[in-house]
Amino acid sequence: MFQIIFPFHSPGSDEYENKSEALKPSKVSTRLFCALMEKGSKAKRRRIIAASDSDGSDEEFKPEDAASSSEDEEERRKESCGEKEESTEKSDVESPIKPAKRKRPAEKSAKTKAKTPTAPSVAPKRAPAAVATDTKSRLSAFSAPESFESQATGSGSNAGAVWDHEKLEWLQDGKRKDGKRRRQTDDDYDPSTLYVPNDFMNQITPGIRRWWQLKSEMFDTVIFYKVGKFYELYHMDAVIGVNELGLTFMKGTWAHSGFPEIGFGRFSDVLVQKGYKVARVEQTETPEMMEARCKTMLKPTKLDRVVKREVCRIITRGTQTYSVLDGAPSESQSKFLLSLKEKAEEESSGRCRTYGVCFIDTSVGCFHVGQFSDDRHCSRLRTLIAHYAPAEVLFEKGNPSVETRKILKASLSSALQEGLNTGTQFWDAQKTLKTLSEEDYFKEATGKEEGTGSSFLPALLKEMTSESDSLCLTPKEGYELALSALGGCIFYLKKCLVDQELLSMANFEEYVPVDVEMEKAAGPASFFAKTRQRMVLDGVTLANLEIFQNGSGGTEGTLLERLDTCSTPFGKRLLKQWLCTPLCNPTSIRDRLDAVEDLMGAQAQATEVSDLLKKLPDLERLLSKIHSIGTPLKSQDHPDSRAVLYEDVTYSKRKIADFLSALEGFKTMQDIVSLFAPVSGEFRSTLLCRVISLNSEKNGLFPDLSGELKRWDTAFDHQKARTTGVITPKAGFDPEYDQALTGIKNCERELQDYLDKQKKRLECKSMCFWGTGKNRYQMEVPDSVLERNIPDEYELKSTKKGWKRYVTKKTERMSSELQGFEEKRDAALKDCMRMLFYNFDKNYSDWKTAVECMAVLDVLLAFSRYSQGGDGPMARPEVVLPGDDAQVAAFIDLKGSRHPCVTKTFFGDDFIPNDIFIGCPGTGENSEDDSLASCILVTGPNMGGKSTLMRQCGLVIILAQLGCYIPAESLRFTPVDRVFTRLGASDRIMAGESTFFVELSETASILRHATKHSLVLLDELGRGTATYDGTAIASAVVKELAEKICCRTLFSTHYHSLVEDYANNPAVRLGHMACMVENECEDQSQETITFLYKFITGACPKSYGFNAARLANLPEEVIQSGHRKAREFETSIVNLRLFKYSDLPIVSDELYIMSLVTLLDTIHANGVAVCCVTSVTPMETQGVFFNNHKQK
Repeated sequence: MFQIIFPFHSPGSDEYENKSEALKPSKVSTRLFCALMEKGSKAKRRRIIAASDSDGSDEEFKPEDAASSSEDEEERRKESCGEKEESTEKSDVESPIKPAKRKRPAEKSAKTKAKTPTAPSVAPKRAPAAVATDTKSRLSAFSAPESFESQATGSGSNAGAVWDHEKLEWLQDGKRKDGKRRRQTDDDYDPSTLYVPNDFMNQITPGIRRWWQLKSEMFDTVIFYKVGKFYELYHMDAVIGVNELGLTFMKGTWAHSGFPEIGFGRFSDVLVQKGYKVARVEQTETPEMMEARCKTMLKPTKLDRVVKREVCRIITRGTQTYSVLDGAPSESQSKFLLSLKEKAEEESSGRCRTYGVCFIDTSVGCFHVGQFSDDRHCSRLRTLIAHYAPAEVLFEKGNPSVETRKILKASLSSALQEGLNTGTQFWDAQKTLKTLSEEDYFKEATGKEEGTGSSFLPALLKEMTSESDSLCLTPKEGYELALSALGGCIFYLKKCLVDQELLSMANFEEYVPVDVEMEKAAGPASFFAKTRQRMVLDGVTLANLEIFQNGSGGTEGTLLERLDTCSTPFGKRLLKQWLCTPLCNPTSIRDRLDAVEDLMGAQAQATEVSDLLKKLPDLERLLSKIHSIGTPLKSQDHPDSRAVLYEDVTYSKRKIADFLSALEGFKTMQDIVSLFAPVSGEFRSTLLCRVISLNSEKNGLFPDLSGELKRWDTAFDHQKARTTGVITPKAGFDPEYDQALTGIKNCERELQDYLDKQKKRLECKSMCFWGTGKNRYQMEVPDSVLERNIPDEYELKSTKKGWKRYVTKKTERMSSELQGFEEKRDAALKDCMRMLFYNFDKNYSDWKTAVECMAVLDVLLAFSRYSQGGDGPMARPEVVLPGDDAQVAAFIDLKGSRHPCVTKTFFGDDFIPNDIFIGCPGTGENSEDDSLASCILVTGPNMGGKSTLMRQCGLVIILAQLGCYIPAESLRFTPVDRVFTRLGASDRIMAGESTFFVELSETASILRHATKHSLVLLDELGRGTATYDGTAIASAVVKELAEKICCRTLFSTHYHSLVEDYANNPAVRLGHMACMVENECEDQSQETITFLYKFITGACPKSYGFNAARLANLPEEVIQSGHRKAREFETSIVNLRLFKYSDLPIVSDELYIMSLVTLLDTIHANGVAVCCVTSVTPMETQGVFFNNHKQK
């Protein structure tokens, strides 16, 4: 339901003159406008404004549509503009801005007139059903767009027109200059700034001049410019508003559009999600404040007679904080802002670069800071951006190496990337520490009013400073890049005006790469006994196993989708963190499994708790919002504290609703803890008992919030605050407010007592106080009281017919005291909400701990639901700790396993379970040596299920180390420190890497980082090049993995000569996906293959490629031609022995493997060009290795 307001403004309206001076008309345009108005050819603009209290009232205003529909109201507009517009002698010079006078809608009553003929009557009534069709069609133009589709074409009468800003020569592409007058062709050109000529600035109105000043400082940002109650978009920003938001151009030769203040959250979020930066510019003084300011000036100019406007916020995809103006987040997962700095090093021990990183989820406010060395493949950096996918990346201009830039371009193609200037924007470590000491970000967090030395830094940052510097202004060795990355992040947050609210939380964690613990481990037992150690899943593995995203970029069929039945947003975020880093410690894994079993055993409580968890809001983000509102640091000098907001009551209601929602959420948490109290004594899991037990109990972790929640229950009237948007604290909560109330009551009582005495003195019972504001408490005396009876101390102030009003020095004194107490009360009320949030935020650590406990419980409940909801047997995995000697070697004993994410086959049949035995005896094995092989060569027909089996094995192991039941009959295994995958065929065009290059790069990373505790899944290595080359490389890789690294490996291949070579190798076992062949004859194209999808011992004789060709519907003549060519190939190579030549010296296995690793590293370092010279036979390849080694 819309409220239609027709404001008809007089030219002297101070709403327009003072609040909308950006639209101030020039002399020529004013005279033309009035002439048209007098002829009645044009109607005044009208605007649709929905009720300001409604959150959904974000409809745009469309002045041109309103103008076309206002002819029927011509009789109602009798306010003349002709003679009054003569006052425009003081107006500015000719401006491209057309007059669009507006008046505050609240100043006139909202009246509408239906365009329907009505018969004369004494009291005509308006019938809603009688609205004419043409009126309805006009009103429909005011509704907000249902979808944000482009309206660039056909927008009013301006479709296809050339806007004024497009005619400006200095604004044309190729002719623009940045703020320092550097041209676009210059290397150091800054596209975020713009040079605006002074002669142009001197020709425009003060309001638009201010817009161009701001635009010149942030040319890459869309400016939402506040004019009165509307955010308006000018020039190129207006074009973006129409194209991306579905807004409508206002009439005129200059691009101009806008929308009401209440719609900011909706419209800004749309632009931010599309990759734009959005600046919110607010009026920071009222017209009255502007007039008062001008009165203090000797000679105020026209530039001074403009209300001040300031940038209050710049929003980007990586800096969203979801304040009350921004609205609610559209997704629960975190979006990170990553700041990165790199230092190239000379290659030694495989390390050739060092990274300093700082990343933050601004909706939560936790900074992750760290520094680490990396290899030539940038493995740790790739893992970082896979685990904490950044929405925006900051780097120092000229700093990242070519390899790093390739990774950012290929892996983060959808993320915003911005280079910052060295020193001034991307600070070094010293400047970062100096800024932190000067800004007092952590004053409240440290609890000291004035700190000296290191008191201004949180504990983690102190550890990153030199111990010899008591002032903490010198970085410690090994943390220079990390602190510099933090400096780049702080600068950007400062630019976006969110640095104070985020840094004042003092929430810092050190980022340590997951595989660092491996390097510190002395042996297998000590390695897996480390509780902090986690399994490493790099970006390649996460993608190949489709843990977060499938091949199409969606979530359907992923492990995250299968597991994610979490009820809370913070639970969903924790689940993703756990998926990135499964456990390695057997004790911790068993403890989680115990927790899952405990919850499955307490089904009634688990169901009830799940229902309660669904009621919880996103408390993790709410705590950050409450801190932002309550922090005194932001309230002191932030532009938002000066902003004039017309929907302030709505925003206050939102703040109170969020706060009350948080209180209700923590009460629900208390109820959850109480629900588990009767059965918690029966739980075996230490982890579960800790998160559902109060910290006052033994080993409990959940804080006792009952006292705090009771205090907040009685602090103020919740319902009244929710309704009015004003918090009135109850007695005892705010001493200053209580003191002011007591003083007011005492003054009012004294005044009443004084009035009663005067009534008796004058013997006049009708005597009373009269007046408002400062004129209150005038004693009103009827004329019936004789003049001679009036006491001498009475001073006459005013009269009305039959009454006289008096004051005395005593009433004036008491009234003055009352006003003083009222001012104190109002000041206390004004700051009451901030103080209330600030007091709540003082216990941030307790609130945060409670949220963390519920997040863990939520994820464990999701695990229990998955463990119970399988379509077949679900088993508890058994984890065995490997020994320091060879008594317990790494193994996997998996029986009856199914794919965790696939319950049915493509044809709708039940999924076929399979057994996988690696490093341990399996079914049908007779040879002890073969049964303990750590590497399995997997063969089978095309489309027989080899890749599915390998993915299935990797996902089951990840599930087991998460601490969850698995879809299998049983699983017994030793922990896996890292899962490596080389699956599928894909290239990286954006990084200039071919399919074969990608294969070799991933393989090189495996050979470099794999240990005997790793699980390696290699699918058809070598298919991207010639058969001989591919066979040679595949053979060498199998040898390296099976005999030197000795890690658990599934290696699928179609190179049957490779299978023959390793048939008798004790380190390798053969397995294949079974199939049934019918019509097997010389003509392979007539064979019928039935896939059994069963993994059994032995090798498959052929790959049956012609069957796949027939399934793919290749033309029959093509298949027959291929069959004839296949017979020719088989005949020509029947007598060749691929790997045995007598004319070359025998190469030792160790030398052969070393040569292969060298080859792979060389290929990765030099690119595809080296790959072209490998067109030699496998034996010739060994000869090249041998000759190279002799030369060295």
